[in-house]
Amino acid sequence: MLKINLLLLIIGMFSFCSKAQQPTQTIRGTVIDNASNIALPSANVVILDTKFGTQTDASGNFIIKNVSVGRYNIQVSMVGYEPILMKEIVLSSSKEVFLTVSMKESTTTLAEITVKPQVNKEQPLNSTATLSARMLSVEEARRYAGGFDDPARLVSSFAGVTSNVGNNAIVVRGNNPQALQWKLEGIEIPNPNHFADLSSFGGGGLTALSSQLLANSDFFSGAFPAEYNNALSGVFDIFMRKGNNNKAEHTFQVGLTGIDVSSEGPFKSGGKSSYLFNYRYSTMALLEPLLPDNAGGVKYQDFSFKLNFPTKKAGTFSFWGIGLLDNSSAKIKEDKAEWKYDTDKENQSVKQFMAASGISHKIFLNDTQYLKTTFASTINGIDLNTDRINDESHILPKNRINNQNISLVFNSYLNTKFSSKHTNKTGVVATSLRYDISLQNASTLGKLLEKVVEEKGKSFLLSAYTNSTINFSEKITMNVGVNGQLFTLNNHYTIEPRLGIKYRFVENQALSVGYGLHSRLERLNYYFVKNGQENLNKNLDFTKAHHLVLGYDLSLSEFHHLKIEGYYQKLFNVPVIKDSSFSTINLTSDWFFKEALQNTGEGKNYGVDITFEKYLSDGFYYMVTGSIFSSKYRGGDGLWRSTRYNRNYAFNFLTGKEWQVGKSQQNVFGINIRLSYQGGDHYSPLDEKASQKAQEAKFDERQAFSKQLPSAFTSHFTATFKINKKKSSREIALKIINATMYKEFMGFQYNYLSKVVDEYRESLFIPNLSYRIEF
Repeated sequence: MLKINLLLLIIGMFSFCSKAQQPTQTIRGTVIDNASNIALPSANVVILDTKFGTQTDASGNFIIKNVSVGRYNIQVSMVGYEPILMKEIVLSSSKEVFLTVSMKESTTTLAEITVKPQVNKEQPLNSTATLSARMLSVEEARRYAGGFDDPARLVSSFAGVTSNVGNNAIVVRGNNPQALQWKLEGIEIPNPNHFADLSSFGGGGLTALSSQLLANSDFFSGAFPAEYNNALSGVFDIFMRKGNNNKAEHTFQVGLTGIDVSSEGPFKSGGKSSYLFNYRYSTMALLEPLLPDNAGGVKYQDFSFKLNFPTKKAGTFSFWGIGLLDNSSAKIKEDKAEWKYDTDKENQSVKQFMAASGISHKIFLNDTQYLKTTFASTINGIDLNTDRINDESHILPKNRINNQNISLVFNSYLNTKFSSKHTNKTGVVATSLRYDISLQNASTLGKLLEKVVEEKGKSFLLSAYTNSTINFSEKITMNVGVNGQLFTLNNHYTIEPRLGIKYRFVENQALSVGYGLHSRLERLNYYFVKNGQENLNKNLDFTKAHHLVLGYDLSLSEFHHLKIEGYYQKLFNVPVIKDSSFSTINLTSDWFFKEALQNTGEGKNYGVDITFEKYLSDGFYYMVTGSIFSSKYRGGDGLWRSTRYNRNYAFNFLTGKEWQVGKSQQNVFGINIRLSYQGGDHYSPLDEKASQKAQEAKFDERQAFSKQLPSAFTSHFTATFKINKKKSSREIALKIINATMYKEFMGFQYNYLSKVVDEYRESLFIPNLSYRIEF
């Protein structure tokens, strides 16, 4: 309450000091054909409910100057094309808005036709996606409560997705988080989370993807298009925006969690090239009293950039990159009387890094074809050392992780628009996988470290695809394609058909069906587990899944939209241990796994996802998402059981309100709330006798995942106040994760004081009071 009162006091002070003059800003953009990417001249651009409007020039560009700050809906129309309605465009005094509007050519031959505009929020950016895809708006990532300016945390509010407070591992329709693929600028990248893969494979704390630099992106939750390979549960397809090539703009933010600096602008006045970069440094030292033990020593930083160079005849070149560095440590408690759990008796240091960079080139070969090619490299690594003290006060090694992976990637595709009814995208992806893995673990305290994996080498993952979008009429669209990939380590390959059909049977309603066969490699270290000199798992095949999805879309009004999807996923070729309940479907973070695996496991996920959304109007919005589902697996013993992630249901309610304040209504005060209620993870019951003997948690695997944690209710809160001055803006914000202090289950720990196994829970409460200036 004290922090909220302080926030309101600061808001009042800023309101009193703000000027009465209404600031204005410029809206610029480009209108293109969504199939060929060719610029569209003479398109009409209108800011609804205002007097502002213009047409695109010969290069498809438009500019609207002196627009008062605020939120606007912008409609773009052109004869022969379906009109587009760009909703919730935010215009502030500090930064110009640049829009890329992608329009679909009509298949009719009429010169004039009255068509209801398509709302941009209802469609993914990738035109080859039929269903199970949603555009991730950067503006939403900044606005929605619980997002914390982190797109991964925002995604957890989407239907079909669940996550935790303690980490942002994305569970899509009951699948393991590591089954998700992350892409940046069209290239698969390593997990971009800070402190990735520690508490959960596929998860971490916050991503290195800053909303300051991102463009709108796509999130796929099933039956994705043919261009995506090596993805099993979903794809997070992320893009960076281009910097402003008209004028320099800068942002500086400081808060309880650290600092954030970004800058963009032209390389020279009047030029078309631009730069954009963002740097963040964070430390949890200021929040240490609110965090678990040793969390105050957590430090991390990340840097990302994009340089864009258009040319007259040679196409457009862009240089882009992202990187992160993480450091954390934990120390043995000096007082033996405080040695309650293993973590109290351990020294641990963790250093992690991840980077991806590339050169992309896009060139139009003619009015109907363009070629895009990217050369990129990615690297990620972790150095983790853990030592434990014994009862004689001797510090002994417990484990060592030295893991480094480097990938060199060539990605190229040709996009051809044959007609308004047929567009094809065909491409290849070649990835060189280079690895240097050293994993050592002591089976019990006092024993020598055992080499679990010691491998250095390289292999290749090769992929090719083709996909056609066929518009049979204004009502029926089909996406059909195939993807093939080969893993040269063991020469396993897979051919994967993809199909999606959408039927808009009335103006405001549509039915869709989608199918796809999808696959993904396992973590590389599992292929090199050794028994003597023999690699036990070198011959592992891809884990595969059939996805089938049925969808229904209903636009109830200009501001209300309903989406329902039912799905069934059949997983097969899942690695399991013979005659065991083990399956990689349930794997969380076992770096030192060393068992022989075989591809005989199965899984099945089925359920219904519902999204009902009211778009922002009159400063108010809300979104309700619900998922009811089941997630089952069959291990090496042939028995069907619930998976770890069979949470059965998940519901989210997001809402927010903005008020225009100040003498000229130029400032904005906003409050956003998110409430979540989801079922708990499944877990195996404890084996009490074995736990007592081993002095660590041991489980009865005969009843694997037969128990379920209680349902979890969490809430998140965001309050912002933005002051728009003539050439700059200021924002003060209070963002809180887990406002109701829900105690999240973190696992089981043996208690050396009580001699029993405790259920370990923590209430991870993260507030961030920040101040940002844009100029």
